Amino acid sequence: MGARGEVRVSRVPSKPVRREADGSLFIDLWLRRGGAFEEDAALRLTPAEAEMLHAQLCYALDDETAELGGPVGERPDCRRDVLGTRRTL
Repeated sequence: MGARGEVRVSRVPSKPVRREADGSLFIDLWLRRGGAFEEDAALRLTPAEAEMLHAQLCYALDDETAELGGPVGERPDCRRDVLGTRRTL
C-alpha cells in the first residue's frame, strides 16, 4: 500500500451490532494503519443490506472448515440446513 502502511479493519469485539430507530444496523469497527490504532468507524447497513450480508456469510461458511461450537440443535437456523453440503459454482 502506500508509505503510511497497511490498513486493517476489524470489528470491535465488545460491541454488539446495534439497530437504530430508522431500522439501520451499525457494526462498530476499528481502523488500524501500520499496526497502530487510527480511529473508530461504523458500518451502516439497511435491513436489506444486512440480510444480504447474512445470506452471503451463511453461504461462505458452508464448508467443513467452519468451526461451530455446540450441538447442531443450538446452531443458528441458517447454518443447520447447509452444514455438510458442498456447493460448486
